[in-house]
Amino acid sequence: MFDNIVSRRYTNCAKWDEIIDEYGIEDLIPLTVADMDYRIAPEIVNAVIDAANHGIYGYTNVSEKYIELSKIWAKNNYGFCPENEWIVYCPRIIQAISLIIQNYTEKNDKILVFTPLYDPIQNAIRINDRELVECPLILDSGHYEIDFEDFEEKIKGGVKIFISVSPHNPVGRVWSEEEIRKTVEICKRYGVLIISDETHADFIWKNKFISYASYYDIYDNIIIGLSTSKNFNIAGLEASNIIIKNENLRKSFKHLLKQAGIHNPSYFCIPAVIAAYEYGKEWLELAKEKIKENIDFAKEFFETQMKGFKVADIEGTYLLWVDYRSTGISEEMLKDLMLYKAHIAFSLGSGFGEDGRGFFRVNVALPKAKLEEALLRFKNNINWGEIYE
Repeated sequence: MFDNIVSRRYTNCAKWDEIIDEYGIEDLIPLTVADMDYRIAPEIVNAVIDAANHGIYGYTNVSEKYIELSKIWAKNNYGFCPENEWIVYCPRIIQAISLIIQNYTEKNDKILVFTPLYDPIQNAIRINDRELVECPLILDSGHYEIDFEDFEEKIKGGVKIFISVSPHNPVGRVWSEEEIRKTVEICKRYGVLIISDETHADFIWKNKFISYASYYDIYDNIIIGLSTSKNFNIAGLEASNIIIKNENLRKSFKHLLKQAGIHNPSYFCIPAVIAAYEYGKEWLELAKEKIKENIDFAKEFFETQMKGFKVADIEGTYLLWVDYRSTGISEEMLKDLMLYKAHIAFSLGSGFGEDGRGFFRVNVALPKAKLEEALLRFKNNINWGEIYE
């Protein structure tokens, strides 16, 4: 299942069709958009087929079983046990973030993030006319750390919301208990709302995942975003849960969803998620084994076969963050080389903010043979000796 190469071409695929059509390179291999090129668990497929065979795809509600299984998964995998009423369905975490920004802040209010950062979150801040406050992470010997002095200085400068991502996209950090505790204490001190996007929480390679929900007892001005889109590769079915302990905050958020016309999930969403939670654990563990093999393979490839390329220490996600600054290549040149010489695509670092320039992100959640083909193209289809000279 995980070694079979399944074509996603001509399926309106955001990862494959969009970039191939944009550049007109038919054999392009994209290692970009953060979904997996693995067929999903057969139990999920069968659940969707059974739902399809019913023949009436009407409006659908979130079921009690969906909520209960979401609760159990959080308890067994994320180290906290939400009450059923804390769990609020929302199609996408980024939708929830945008709604919160629009309604809990005013124009030009400050919202803080760690950079480099997944661009849709930065864009949600900018497009809603809020001020993006960047707290650059410190890179030391391939490992990223939080600059707490800078963090608190900026928080106390009038920040309204702090948005955390853990595991962090794109640098791969899994924030430690001590790091999370410090950020919570600082935000509590200044009354700052915390949003924690924890969508990659099932992909932990080092240390232990700690949810911001672990600190609800000392500060409940925290909103958690969880999703089945990454762990079970069903992003297209749009199933996310927003966890809110604070009752007033939760009622307010539910009202925002109604104002935005967000209420029923898609017809196929609920049966797919239920099947994933009930039967998908084994599939996920196998997927993680394959991804870890790919992480190790790609890291060794870049650092032993590609002069001047170094992979940041990865603790979580299936996304490698590669530093190529020592090559002296500009991002414009890299883009030209990877697209038109190697016929591959990485996610360019500037898309994650200026702190990302000189880096690129690689999605390694695909059959190893296809990953190897892409990396060998990068090595062999480009005259690196001429470039370094």
